[in-house]
Amino acid sequence: MGEALIKGILQSGLYRSEQVLITEPNQDRRACLEKTYAVRTSGVSDDLWRECSTVILAVKPQIMGSLLSDARGLASKRHLIITIAAGLPLSFYDDSLGSSSLRIIRVMPNTPALVLAGASAISGNANASAEDLQKALDIFNAVGTAMIVGETYLDAVTGLSGSGPAYVFTFIEAMIDAGVKCGLPRDIAEKLTLQTVLGSVKLLQEDGGHPAVLRSKVTSPGGTTIAGLHVLERAGFSGIVFDAVEAATRRSLELGKG
Repeated sequence: MGEALIKGILQSGLYRSEQVLITEPNQDRRACLEKTYAVRTSGVSDDLWRECSTVILAVKPQIMGSLLSDARGLASKRHLIITIAAGLPLSFYDDSLGSSSLRIIRVMPNTPALVLAGASAISGNANASAEDLQKALDIFNAVGTAMIVGETYLDAVTGLSGSGPAYVFTFIEAMIDAGVKCGLPRDIAEKLTLQTVLGSVKLLQEDGGHPAVLRSKVTSPGGTTIAGLHVLERAGFSGIVFDAVEAATRRSLELGKG
């Protein structure tokens, strides 16, 4: 996700490569980032806090505590701190950094940001100004679509759009395998499935109608589509999706509680 942000920021022209400094402990990874994006890198976080006024924390929640512990005394009011770690509430950063006066913004992005088609939700603490929130919007709009929400919604956002690509990939994989089972060559099944999903999303976005309305337009009485939908309903397809999103949301809440 961090690399997706680098790519989006640079491609959009939001920042120049010489304005970007990456902290990465792995030397080979640093060399790869420097070669690919012409950015500056460092193996120690002290450089980041000293040189940058906007700091994006793109690490897993499980190691965020130790990262913030190292940043105590380095993070200050001059920094806009943006975190993309799942589950961890804004209060966690105040407690870990030992200050309640820092400007902190929490973001839940998703992996389609890698192809600049991500969905991100943004929430700031009481110290984050409208200008700070706009800066975060600009950064994450560079890798897709971003919106501001209340922090209370971020766990649900994590369960829905944060984890959502995995549900979609699982559905796509099943569609492809189903096509193969019904006799299609795998390459044909894959092309048809991907275009079907892509076209359906595009149709829904451009039409602006409710999904149920568009579904009804392709569901003829006594036809093939209603036969397939009957099987999905009988298997509890909608309920399974509900349960998956709720389970991911619960896990996000658990991460936030440590």
